[in-house]
Amino acid sequence: MQILTLTSDTGLQDYYVAALKGAILKAMVGIQIVDVSHSIKPFDIASAAFQLQCCYKDFPDGTIHLIGVDSEPLIEPPKYSDATSFVSSYPTVMKFNNQYFISNDNGFFGAFLDDNEPQELWRYMVDKKNLLELKYPMKNCFVPLAKKIMNKERFSSFAEAVNKYKKALIPRAVIEEFMIRGIVIHIDSFGNLITNISKADFDRLPPDAPYSIKFANEKYYIDHISDTYNAVQQGERVALFNENNLLEIAINRGARQSTGGADNLFGVKQGDRLRIESTPAGSRTEILF
Repeated sequence: MQILTLTSDTGLQDYYVAALKGAILKAMVGIQIVDVSHSIKPFDIASAAFQLQCCYKDFPDGTIHLIGVDSEPLIEPPKYSDATSFVSSYPTVMKFNNQYFISNDNGFFGAFLDDNEPQELWRYMVDKKNLLELKYPMKNCFVPLAKKIMNKERFSSFAEAVNKYKKALIPRAVIEEFMIRGIVIHIDSFGNLITNISKADFDRLPPDAPYSIKFANEKYYIDHISDTYNAVQQGERVALFNENNLLEIAINRGARQSTGGADNLFGVKQGDRLRIESTPAGSRTEILF
């Protein structure tokens, strides 16, 4: 059975996802559709990349991922633009980890790959006369491309091989001798704060030295990283590395719909800064944020 995942910024309040799934079911037999998220902030390709980075490894080889975030291709300069600075973006198919990712080449691939390299990269040349492909491209362009992949058509019969893709600036944690500076890159539906500080980053600090995680403009701190949420009492703040080895700050048993998530209780939003400060014997004890 072919698995097809969907990630978009359309939301669920309109007909878009229903129309998309209807088109998929009509075009493909024996398809298994999996929704990753339709709640990506409009045009936020970094968030789309984050969502796929966190789950693609859980899918089997051959899975096809459709990413409909900022998906309208730019084929030629609009009349209102400066043609000398125009940069086109085409629907592109990337093979990575033996899976297929279909997106507009708008920076998603650069954000998703980080330092990795794709196995293959194919650019689909949109027919300028077929305006339907440019209207709701996730449905009218990406789905037909997915069908071609599912039917094992040769890529060279409908696309051209390329070796370049748009890059995207994704903030990385800054590591110093006794400190790591990071930001909140995602807030989940519980209100948990997911940061760009990885377990590998943390392990570069001096071992066995005291440390403190300071956040919300240093109004709050945590001086211990737990293994699970329940390692602290209900309602207490907790820091842990999640299954993707990213530092997460939460309230045990806290959630937006009940007692409040960490984002609301601490007054933290996506993009806010935090730091981990290590204080081994003989080091500085005060560092400017």
